[in-house]
Amino acid sequence: MSAIILNGKELAAQMETAQAQRVRDLQARGVSPKLVVVMAGDNPASAIYVRNKARACERLGILSDTIHLPQTVSQQELLRVIDGLNADPTVHGILIQLPLPEHLDEDAALLRVNPAKDVDGFHLYNAGRLLRGEDGIRPCTPQGIVRLLKSAGIALDGARAVVIGRSNIVGKPAALMLTQENCTVTLCHSHTRDLAQITRQADILVAAVGKPRFVTADMVKPGAAVIDVGINRVEDASAKRGYRIVGDVAYDEVAPKCRAITPVPGGVGPMTIAMLMANTVKACRQQTGA
Repeated sequence: MSAIILNGKELAAQMETAQAQRVRDLQARGVSPKLVVVMAGDNPASAIYVRNKARACERLGILSDTIHLPQTVSQQELLRVIDGLNADPTVHGILIQLPLPEHLDEDAALLRVNPAKDVDGFHLYNAGRLLRGEDGIRPCTPQGIVRLLKSAGIALDGARAVVIGRSNIVGKPAALMLTQENCTVTLCHSHTRDLAQITRQADILVAAVGKPRFVTADMVKPGAAVIDVGINRVEDASAKRGYRIVGDVAYDEVAPKCRAITPVPGGVGPMTIAMLMANTVKACRQQTGA
């Protein structure tokens, strides 16, 4: 069996072309979409993510800014910054870069963002709309997963889907979005018994556990579509940087069994940023009526 490689880079590039045209249409009406990222501290991974988001904005013509707060910023100051962005009509999207320093309350910060500007889709209001199946701003990574599956012609209606991982960022919203596509969904986690027995029933398997090469070939049904959300750094003396990035799926052994599979890197990651750009444009259109 030769697996279809679900190339997130290619699909994200196609989406960017469409979004760039929407940005130009907005600009022709005198509206310029703007995204502001709020980052606290000096987490190296966060710095890379923020830089990638800024580059994507530049490619599409979206205005962007980063407010880089010190590691020692107080909760009060963080909330003051968010309030200022909520009140600024020229800002259409606000993203709180996670993780925040340990002394800060992440939930309070996320809830402070105006739901209309919550381009990550993490606010309880947007989460509630997702739960009810209503239109709204949805979390970027799960959106990207569904788009990748659809782009490859993977049948969702009636499919058995298994999601490993129950985070509010990926696992839970992915399960809800797949349910809305008429999949029959099982959500697994660290307390799930006989995990491999469950995953072997999946037509669509989503791995979002944050453990390198966690999903092995014996856990996968022949002909399944496997979505690997994991981005894990593992030491490798032969690699140029002394490490390499791997997913939650043991790719080399799993791919021969699959109908389709995402690579890491180059699969879900680019789609996450592409969906963030789409959410920013959508938020701008909704706020301005343009």
